[in-house]
Amino acid sequence: MPHPPLVLAITGASGAVYGLRLLEILVETGREVHLMVSPSGAAVIKQELNREVDLENFDLRALLPASTAQQAGDLIHYHHYQNFLAPPASGSFLTGGMVICPCSGSTLSGIAHASSNNLIQRAADVHLKERRKLILIPRETPLSLPQIDNMRRAAEAGAIILPAMPGWYHGVNSVQDLIDFVVARILDQLCVEHQLMHRWGGTS
Repeated sequence: MPHPPLVLAITGASGAVYGLRLLEILVETGREVHLMVSPSGAAVIKQELNREVDLENFDLRALLPASTAQQAGDLIHYHHYQNFLAPPASGSFLTGGMVICPCSGSTLSGIAHASSNNLIQRAADVHLKERRKLILIPRETPLSLPQIDNMRRAAEAGAIILPAMPGWYHGVNSVQDLIDFVVARILDQLCVEHQLMHRWGGTS
């Protein structure tokens, strides 16, 4: 039986590389992904990775290496962040979960308060109401009390709060190892097999 599609949103917090690496691995493992990028997310990708993402005329090659983008084929479905008619806006569209990576403070607030100001927030609200897995990857420090409270509210509603806080116990030789640690923890939550890191007490 084929795996249900996954939803991935990239918003305007620092750490865009986590979202792009996650997308790359999902493509490599053959998973179908419904992708959304917020305007602030595109701005951070430009600032941090010097890649131009045109939200109106989207080209997957702006996010992935050319070979991986070509491999994606029909796996990646891009949805404009304002398109409330996209499949992830409806609870009748079955998915295997949603990840917001990275998750900005404003997106977190919108989810915590069920604002549904855009497709990303609406899709997150759908996953909560349908009791499907919603994984939020904040990358902010220090945290204000309102941000902590929004995380609590989202967690109480059923979201998984998975901060981009890489561990060091698995053997770190490069920045890529730190990136892969966070992505590996996300993949574990999605039950997607990978070989990105050595597990505690194991060899793979």
